Amino acid sequence: MTERCGFVAIVGAPNAGKSTLLNQVVGSKIAIVSHKVQTTRTRTLGIVARDESQIIFIDTPGIFEPRRRLDRAMVAAAWGGAVDADLVVLLVDATRGIDKDVARIVAGLKAQNRTAILCVNKVDAIRKDKLLALSAQLNDEGIFTEVFMISALSGDGVDDLVAHLAACVPEGPWHFPPDQMSDVSDRMLAAEITREKLYLKLHQELPYSSAVESELWEERQDGSVRIEQTIYVERKSQKGIVIGKGGETLKEIGQEARAELEALLECRVHLFLHVKVRERWSEQRDHYRNIGLDFID
Repeated sequence: MTERCGFVAIVGAPNAGKSTLLNQVVGSKIAIVSHKVQTTRTRTLGIVARDESQIIFIDTPGIFEPRRRLDRAMVAAAWGGAVDADLVVLLVDATRGIDKDVARIVAGLKAQNRTAILCVNKVDAIRKDKLLALSAQLNDEGIFTEVFMISALSGDGVDDLVAHLAACVPEGPWHFPPDQMSDVSDRMLAAEITREKLYLKLHQELPYSSAVESELWEERQDGSVRIEQTIYVERKSQKGIVIGKGGETLKEIGQEARAELEALLECRVHLFLHVKVRERWSEQRDHYRNIGLDFID
């Protein structure tokens, strides 16, 4: 059989379930998930082998109306992923339907003369008649070649989607080794996991403008890893929220991140977290480079 290999961009509104879908198709956690919108900030590759095909999924940030520099950088990364891809999957949250973000994405795909595969997510959370009406309304846009009904969380319908993509990616040699699942480095994944725990712990209290960087990664002779990370916030009051009374909140975030890292890395992890105030960090060029985004003037 002929080898196939191609890039598939997963685009959608914030919180449509793109990272959940990526983790589901890869079979391992490579993208963080939280209820906080715009959790995904950079393009993440998830690599899946199916028969003779290698499918390289691009998990993009949610596409929405940008207001800040960081927003603009994330939306640019998302559209860049769609432009570069061989195939585009538009993931729509069935419970939200066609909101302004979905309408904006459909209009953007039309402007690029791109067709897409429609993937309606969270189908187990909506009545069948409403689901069919939503699918029909989207299909009337005239840009969708196929429609799939899935639950990214449970995996229902995901195998059918992957099988279809495997048959549609272009002929060509594989770009990655058969056992590689992602292009995300351990160092970056560790920072992302801590950021996920930060968001899950402080979803209501902590504003969106926070970042985590792995400053030190030291593999020790006993097989363990020492990781030092810095959590950046923009105001002193936010630092107090992250640390918590007597350092309890930061300790809990560290414990949860360390437990997940030990399971992923399959070794003992010594994780040390520091919190620093860096005013307007989201306006500083070096932070964009560290998280893999373009700094947009």
